[in-house]
Parts: sequence; C-alpha cells; structure tokens
Amino acid sequence: MKRRQFLKVAGAGLATSAIAAPAIAQSMPEIKWRLTSSFPKSLDTIFGAAETFSKAVAEATDNKFQIQVFAAGEIVPGLQAADAVTNGTVEMCHTASYYYFGKDPTFAFGTAVPFGLNSRMQNGWQYYGGGIDLLNEFYKKFNIVAYPAGNTGCQMGGWFRKEIKTVEDLKGLKMRIGGFAGQVMSKLGLVPQQIAGGEIYQALEKGTLDACEWVGPYDDEKLGFHKVAQNYYYPGWWEGGAMLHNFINIEKWNSLPKSYQSLIQTASGLANTTMQAKYDAANPAAIKRLLAGGAKLQPFSQPIMQACYKAANEVYAETNAKNADFKKVHDSIMAYRRDAYQWWSVAEYSFDTFQAVAARA
Repeated sequence: MKRRQFLKVAGAGLATSAIAAPAIAQSMPEIKWRLTSSFPKSLDTIFGAAETFSKAVAEATDNKFQIQVFAAGEIVPGLQAADAVTNGTVEMCHTASYYYFGKDPTFAFGTAVPFGLNSRMQNGWQYYGGGIDLLNEFYKKFNIVAYPAGNTGCQMGGWFRKEIKTVEDLKGLKMRIGGFAGQVMSKLGLVPQQIAGGEIYQALEKGTLDACEWVGPYDDEKLGFHKVAQNYYYPGWWEGGAMLHNFINIEKWNSLPKSYQSLIQTASGLANTTMQAKYDAANPAAIKRLLAGGAKLQPFSQPIMQACYKAANEVYAETNAKNADFKKVHDSIMAYRRDAYQWWSVAEYSFDTFQAVAARA
C-alpha cells in the first residue's frame, strides 16, 4: 500500500475511533437505582437473589449502572414493596407477586397458585408459554413491568402445633399462609393470616398463630419454627414452584437505554437460576438437621389433599366468573399444566420416582 493511501485509511480509522468512543460512553450512562426487597437479610438465599442480580448489573457495566439493595423494612415494609415501585418511591423491588393478592387475585399467578405449576413448568410457561407478556399486560395497570428473578422450588406444607389428620382438624386454625391459598383454605374452615417472614416466629411463639408456612427446610430452620411447632407437613400444594420477580417502575424502565433493559432481563434470569440452585443444594442437609432436632415430618393425608384440590377448583371457578384478567391468565396456565404433565408423567416423574425409591433402598 502506498504511503498516501495508508495515511488516508489510518486517518479514517482514527476518525471512526474518535466517534465511537463517545457513542459507547453515551450508551452506558451512570445510573443509580434503589431496590427494596420483601425479605430480611437473614434469609440469605431469597434476599441473596437480589444481591446476585445487582452485582451482575454492576459488573457488566463497570459500575456505571448501580442498583443498591435494601432489606425489608429499611425503606418500606416487605409487603409494601410493590407499592413503593408503583408510586416511584424506589425504582424497583424484589418480591413475591402473590403478596399483593388483596389488590387483585391475578397477582397470585406471578408466584404460584394451588395445584399449579412446578418450578420448571413455571419457567417454561413464563419464558416460552406467553406468561411474561400476559403478566406484564396485567402489571401495567399498576405501573409495573416485571421479570422472573428467583424460585424456591416446591415448598413445604408448613409447621403445625398439633397433628392434622383430617379435614376437620383444619377448622378454626389460624395459619400464616400467603396469597390465593389462604382463600382456598378458608373454604375448609382455616383462618388465613398474611404476615411478613420476619414476623412469623414471634406470632407462632405467642400462640396468635397455630400454624405457618414459609418456604422449605433451609429457610424454615433459620427462622426457628421447629422450636415452637414440631409437626412438619408436606407438600406445599399451593406453591409447587414459587417464583420471585423483579418489579420495575414503568417510567424508570422506559428511561433506560435498550442495553440496560436487556441487561436487567439477563441478570434477573441469573438470579432466577441461582436462587433455586442454592435451595436445591441447601435443603437436603437442612431437613436432616430438623429431623435430628425433633421435627416430625409427615405428609398431608389423601383426604386432605383431595378436599383442598376440590376447594381450589371451586375458588378458581368463582374468581374466573368475576375477574377477566384472572380468567385470562388462569386459562393459559391450566392449559400449559395439562400438556406439561402429559410429558412429565412419561419422563421426569417416572425417572424421579424410580430414583427416589432406589435411593431409599
């Protein structure tokens, strides 16, 4: 290449570089957000999912996009996290959608509903079954856009002061139970209470609660429920795959560069994966410790399960008849569940059943 041609090409390259650098800088502005969690720091897995998310966003942007995480109560109480996002007090929160069931029962589908989807089905429905778009169509009414950001897996049925042998034993019990499940249990005479995680132990200890459910062995052990109620039941049929979300204020979301919006979705996905992985790794050892400490592990009887299933379907029918948003999402989830279990009964269920029996032998 001749010298004049080389200088011409090099000059063009330098000019391109001079233009490109400011363009890149403009696409990565310095932004600081606040995220309020619905959970205390002591619950390192569920609270930690928000920290995982925040760290991933910061590292991917060389700390240009910083999202500071606050525990429940530091800015607002845990059950008011979504309100803080709606009204712009904070840019976003990490929470369980079904906490806001009282505003509209459709919120329940973002987390889990009785006899709904397991955690992998939740992911399938959310990411590839239209779930994210359906829910965001609903959340828009509350000035929120949301993305999956965690899952507990199938939860436990909770801690009871006394044994629960029949449906009659549920009548009159005051139980901390969240979301749609409380309405279902009401049909069987139970009195549901919605209490934030950090307040459950004290209520159970004082006797203002007869029973409670939270997540599973790892978190339940941390909260010490086995010290005041030793009958530990399973499964948590109301939370076969309880999903957490990042709720984001719509105006704040729309103000972000597309690259930051994409990053929030990607980092939320990381939190979604790692949260359940940590629970899956921690729960086996925790259940052993609980049993060694005197917890009495037992399943809900089949009559109780059947009664709860019947009650759930009655509540679905009643709610579908008066809430179009609820019916739209319910129909989508139940259609997905029907097809998914046809497949799971062939592969996943038969494999897991054999493996569980073999492991015990």
